[in-house]
Formats: sequence, C-alpha cells, structure tokens
Amino acid sequence: MNRRRSLLISVVAALLAGLLVYGVYVLQVNQVELQQTVQVVVPKDFIRAGQFIHEDMVEFKAIQKGSYTSSMMTKLTDVVGQESMIPLGTQEPILKWKLNRYHLLPNEQQATFQIPKEYLLTVSNGIRAGDRVRMYVSGSDGSSRRLFGDKEITVASVKSSANVEVDNPKNSNLLSKAQGDEQKMYTSRLEANGAIDQINLNLTENEWLQIDQLCSGKKAKLVIAFSSTSIQVQE
Repeated sequence: MNRRRSLLISVVAALLAGLLVYGVYVLQVNQVELQQTVQVVVPKDFIRAGQFIHEDMVEFKAIQKGSYTSSMMTKLTDVVGQESMIPLGTQEPILKWKLNRYHLLPNEQQATFQIPKEYLLTVSNGIRAGDRVRMYVSGSDGSSRRLFGDKEITVASVKSSANVEVDNPKNSNLLSKAQGDEQKMYTSRLEANGAIDQINLNLTENEWLQIDQLCSGKKAKLVIAFSSTSIQVQE
C-alpha cells in the first residue's frame, strides 16, 4: 500500500515538475517574442499638417514587437508621397489614419481655382478644407439659381486674411474626419482661428468658365453653401 502511494506521489510530482518546466519555457518564449523588434517608419523631424512627405523626411525605427500595432506603417513606399493630415511628431511611429494621398488635390478632369472676392456674395462660415459645398448664383435683377445641378464641389482650402488655413486649432476638422468622429467634426466648426478670406475649389474647366462668364460682368455673384454631406463619414 505504501509502495503504491509512494509511486503515485512520485508520478504526480513528476507531472507537476514537467508542467512547471513547460510553464517556464512558455514564459521565456513569450518574453523573447516581446523583446523582438519591428521596423516602423517614423519622421526624422517634426512634420506639420498638410505637408507632402518625401523620402528624406522619414526613416526606420526599431520598436518592441509587443508595442507594434497594425496601424503603424512599416514600408517607406506606403508613406512617401502621401500628405500628413495632422502634425507628425519626431521619431513617433506613423499611423495609417494620419496620412492621405493627395486627398485635397483635384482629379484628372479638374484644377484648383481660387474664387475672386468680387465674385462672392456670401460664403458659409462653417466651411473647411475637404468639405463639399453647393454653389448658387444670385443675379442683380433678383434672379437666383443653383449651379451645376445637384453636383457638390470639393473645397481644396479656406484661408484667413493671414493666409492660414481656417480651422479649429484645438480640434482639427481633418483629424476628426480621419478618426471617423462625426461629433467632433461638427463641434470643430464652432470655433475657428480666423474668418474665411480666400476659398479654393476643385473645378473642371467648364465649371470655372461658367462661373467666370456669370460673374465677370458684375451682374451676378456666388453664394457658396456648406453641405451636411461633409460631416457624413465615408466608410
């Protein structure tokens, strides 16, 4: 009886010892994996918002694998040539949502036109870069109509009299849009760093010529209205 008990105790002790050794092995393997590094792309120096990124502005930095997330960029080709939507800190891993490839540039059929001040009657104060706007023409004879049918126009930029992009410096509209936060996109329009003095629109050649023909004779002016579709985050 004592022999069986001793044998059972020996077997249990051996199993426990084996489990302990295996547990220590797993912990060591996990520790080694955590200590492994991943090469991620970081700015060499501070990059301001709205700046196109060139190859000499970024480099690789090794970070622990345990700190790596799928939103970090690991290829220079995925970063170079893109535009920073928000400021990028020195040596901080660049995240995918902080970049966009020329999202405010015109397409192949368009160009960016600055609308002359004398062509404007009113511009909605809530308009920000990247927004969609509706265009109306108001005639001196009291007539008015919408331009370009149901088409909405993309705003390339809105500048203050100091030639600074109009936005909420504490709550950037572009940052909120990149994060998919409609509430912040809405509240960001309640405060701004200046009034709109210049507005640039992405237009086709025919659209610009139509505007110029209507407004150059000083018998009609434009009304540029903010469209609520600007706040609807695109999936």
